[in-house]
Amino acid sequence: MLKLSLVASLLALCVGTANAGLQQEKMATCNKDAATQSLKGDARKVFMSSCLKAAPASAPMTQQDKMKQCNKDATGKKGDERKAFMSTCLKK
Repeated sequence: MLKLSLVASLLALCVGTANAGLQQEKMATCNKDAATQSLKGDARKVFMSSCLKAAPASAPMTQQDKMKQCNKDATGKKGDERKAFMSTCLKK
């Protein structure tokens, strides 16, 4: 039981750390965009608020997702043609 509790705690810590990293990255991007637009005062506050609330850009495709998509796109291809297509598709 103690091991399960420890594993759950470590998992929660890892997820929290990943989310904090994403939030810091988003903050840096919003700050950079506000500086590029030379925003100051209330205009900057409004911009930063809306920027930080915006949905994050889509996450990069995982290798597993890429494999699923390439397999789907390779439907109808056989043999060397399929092999060449899959190789090229997975390298993208």
